[in-house]
Amino acid sequence: MTTQKNKLLTIVGPTAVGKTALSLHLAQTFSGEIVSADSRLFYRGMDIGTAKPSAAEQTAVPHHFIDICQPDETLTLGEYQAQAYQVINKILGRERLPMLVGGTGQYVKAVVEGWGIPRVAPHPELRQALEKLGQEELGRWLTALDPAKAAELDHRNVRRVIRALEVTLVRGIPISIQQKKSPPPYDILMLGLKREREELYERIDVRVDQMAAAGLLDEVQALLDAGYGWRLPAMSGLGYRQLRPYFEGEQTLAEALERIKFETHR
Repeated sequence: MTTQKNKLLTIVGPTAVGKTALSLHLAQTFSGEIVSADSRLFYRGMDIGTAKPSAAEQTAVPHHFIDICQPDETLTLGEYQAQAYQVINKILGRERLPMLVGGTGQYVKAVVEGWGIPRVAPHPELRQALEKLGQEELGRWLTALDPAKAAELDHRNVRRVIRALEVTLVRGIPISIQQKKSPPPYDILMLGLKREREELYERIDVRVDQMAAAGLLDEVQALLDAGYGWRLPAMSGLGYRQLRPYFEGEQTLAEALERIKFETHR
């Protein structure tokens, strides 16, 4: 049974829709603490390209799961889910309002739906073999082995498709069957934000231009200089991987920035 003491506010929506501004306002109004469900914010040194909340914003409102990993480190979905429940319970214990903020992706769903997370360690050799297959071939494999999961995943997210195949092949059981749900004991209110398409696209384009002006290229160069290569999951994220052709002399900066805008619109 839920009570007044175990409420969880969740704010979801696409990039640039206004989640950060709303979450800050509500947190200050209702004594809230923000639990980030955006995996891109986990990484230190990746501030501009991820539109990470500023130092002032993080000082004004307590934030969790920001700057917790180096770009070559990982926090698995299962680890995040377990730690998120611990953080949420501690916030509730302080009689404050936990606010789970992110996109509509799997990190939010894992928490609010209580996904069962298969604990399968990475298999480098299997991953390397799968990485040699193209996006379409990977999609066909997943559709054949686990139609339910194939219908759920965005096949353009090759990393997640490979992980789904990895878990399915190692266990011999479709990952969708392994991910049984056990909803957590929270009274969840979910706010889904949206804007008219043209307005959202304009906000995205302005944000990308602001990122470039704020030093995005310097940020990426610093990451490369520190030894963080393009194959890292952190560097394959939106706003970073699209800059690789520019850094390798294959595109102009204008072309690379347009690519970021285009892929963020999708």
